[in-house]
Amino acid sequence: MLRFDENTRDEQLAKLHQKEEEEFLQVMASKHGIPYADLTGVPVDTSAVGLIKEDAARAALIAPFEIANKKLKVGLFSPTQSNTKEILASLAERGYKIEQYLVSHASLETVWERYREISGATKSEAGMVDISGDNMEGLIKRFTSLSDVSKALQATVTEKTARHISNIFNVIMAGAIGIHASDIHIEPAEDSVHIRYRVDGVLHEVATLPSEIYRLFSSRLKLLAGLKLNVGTESQDGRFSIKIADVEIEMRVSVIPGSYGEGVVMRILNPLSLNVTLEDLGMSPRLLAIIDREIKKPHGMILNTGPTGSGKTTTLYSFLKRIYSSEIKMMTIEDPIEYHLKGISQTQVEAGKGYTFLEGLRAAMRQDPDVIMIGEIRDGETAKVAINAALTGHMVFSTLHTNTAAGAIPRLIDLGVTPKIIGSSLTVALAQRLARKLCLECKKEDVPNEREQKIIDEVAVLIKQKVGEDVQTKKVWRAVGCDKCNNTGYRGRVGVFEAVLMNAEIEELLDTVPSEREIRLIAAKQGILTMREDGIEKILAGATAFDEVERVVDLEREG
Repeated sequence: MLRFDENTRDEQLAKLHQKEEEEFLQVMASKHGIPYADLTGVPVDTSAVGLIKEDAARAALIAPFEIANKKLKVGLFSPTQSNTKEILASLAERGYKIEQYLVSHASLETVWERYREISGATKSEAGMVDISGDNMEGLIKRFTSLSDVSKALQATVTEKTARHISNIFNVIMAGAIGIHASDIHIEPAEDSVHIRYRVDGVLHEVATLPSEIYRLFSSRLKLLAGLKLNVGTESQDGRFSIKIADVEIEMRVSVIPGSYGEGVVMRILNPLSLNVTLEDLGMSPRLLAIIDREIKKPHGMILNTGPTGSGKTTTLYSFLKRIYSSEIKMMTIEDPIEYHLKGISQTQVEAGKGYTFLEGLRAAMRQDPDVIMIGEIRDGETAKVAINAALTGHMVFSTLHTNTAAGAIPRLIDLGVTPKIIGSSLTVALAQRLARKLCLECKKEDVPNEREQKIIDEVAVLIKQKVGEDVQTKKVWRAVGCDKCNNTGYRGRVGVFEAVLMNAEIEELLDTVPSEREIRLIAAKQGILTMREDGIEKILAGATAFDEVERVVDLEREG
């Protein structure tokens, strides 16, 4: 009985202490101008919690609990504590917009409990997910080829440890980052689950998982990405981040129901892959000189066209980085924001909340920008507002879904833009594709076959007419395959480009609502290579192979 009384008294004292603390914090919240929050009943976002290591969060009495895009809600006990200030400053440097709330120790503990779920601090049937940057950094260094990942996964799948689900997860993530994959595809079949990586635009199977393991793996992934664990009949989108050596790699997760289970695609957004220049992208010096001149103009519009995955957005990012200056205001409207650019205001479309490209563009115009990047022009209203922006003293970069540069003008007219206005606003229409580059270690010199020689000879004449330069026509190179290139024969990718400049001749055509073919015939006089010609030039220079360019460009005839 005495023990019961002591326990009851301790509980009452704890509740009284907590109540006093809550009342004190409400007073302090008013003093500091920071809202007070009780987090004991608030849903906690694990992707937010994972932004700060547990030991640092506990030492600084801080707890991130909700994240949307880059808006981060953080609970803290004392805004004046030095290590709390340091963590807040670090988060701000990483691009997060922070909303602060004063919270009690009970609220902090509620959030900190979630570290158990994301760090593997507790054991469960499903194993543990340990996605800490330190562990991943060491693991990534082990993987330099697809075979390395396959062997590691096969060994990990047969493990009988409590952590084998976590280990499988880590190997899949680290392997993809290590060999520079852009996407991870996880596809359930009748009796197994296929793991494939997209490397240089092409999918490669890495391994298969037993179906019973995938059910547990899927739960861990959903937990980390902030998805609903009990929903398996509808698509879901989520994300999580891995910080490795001060580089934050974001993983965009898409889950979709299928006949044999939920299929998953993870897009890997590595900021290091953005450190490419237009030269790195394979833009020829001749075209680069034209683009350099056009992007530095005070107003106008440059459209980049091509199918999904052709590198359009990366090229536009390169434009922004090339002309970046503290003296001009640059804004982007994207869906989603793929990479965060220092010194540039970026906003993300949220169609579900009515914030479309059109609304984003209208809002951006009120911010007095000099340069605006619109992720994509999808409808007539957005096209009209974008063109109006170009006419009123802004430089506008955007993408459009057409197959060729010449096709951009008919597409704008099809969207309802008045043809005459296009001539005053559009300065350049680009088109591009991405072809894999031949591996320098193993590519093999060869002679063209009869069909290839016929195409090469025909295109070589066109190149000579346009740029006045001869190209060699007797040698090509073939993909072979070695350890350096995962036995594919290719490493990295190179852009194949074409462009149409708005000039007086094309402007005259606009009165007649021209076809793509008519525009292409006039543009041929501008001395800029088409994608077909640019692709052949790169083949003859040994940058890529005939088969590879033909995979993305029609070499038989002009597109």
